[in-house]
Amino acid sequence: MTILIIIITCFVSIMAFSRNDITEKLQFNAAKIYHKHEYYRLISHGFVHANWEHLIVNMIVLYSFGRATELYFHYNFGRMANAYFLILYFGGMLFSNVYALIKHRDNPYYNAIGASGAVSSILFCTILFNPWSKIYFFGVLPIPGVLFALLYLVYCGYMNKKGGDSIAHDAHLLGSLFGLIFPIIMDPNLLESFLKKLLNF
Repeated sequence: MTILIIIITCFVSIMAFSRNDITEKLQFNAAKIYHKHEYYRLISHGFVHANWEHLIVNMIVLYSFGRATELYFHYNFGRMANAYFLILYFGGMLFSNVYALIKHRDNPYYNAIGASGAVSSILFCTILFNPWSKIYFFGVLPIPGVLFALLYLVYCGYMNKKGGDSIAHDAHLLGSLFGLIFPIIMDPNLLESFLKKLLNF
C-alpha cells in the first residue's frame, strides 16, 4: 500500500509542477468544498505538492514509517490490515482538514496542498506501536519517538496559534492525533500495550 500511494502521489505531483491547472483543480479549497460541494478536494489535495522539497520530504517519511505501520497492522489486524492502513492514511487526510474546512469555508482564497496530514497519521501510528524507537530529528539527531511526538505536538500547537507562515500546522496536529486514536478505536488493547511500553524504558 505504501509504495502504491507513493507512486501515485509522485506521478500526480510531478505532473502538477508544470501544470498549474492540475494544482488548482485538486487543491484543498474550503469554500469550493463547502459551497460548491467539490468534496473530492478533501482527498485530491494530498496528491499534489508545492515543490520538490515538499514532495520528497513527505514521501521519505511515508516510505520510512508506512512500511513499519503496514507490518504492525498485519501482525495486529490480520486480513483487515490493508483496509485499516488505507483508512488510517485517507482518514488522517480527511480529519486533518476538519478545522480548516470550518474556519475557511467562506474564504475562497484559502488553499492547501500536500499529504502532510496523512503522513503525520502514519508517523504517529508507528510511535503508538513502538514509542521508544528512534526517530532522526532533522535526519541527524536520534531521539525516542515518544519525545519527538511530544515536541512535535507542542510545536504544531504553538505555530498554529502564532500563524504567520504558509504551513498548515493545524493539519499536522490533527493528522497526528488521528494516527494515535484510530488504531486504538480498532483495538482498545493497544492503549494498554502503549502505556506498558511507555513505562518499560
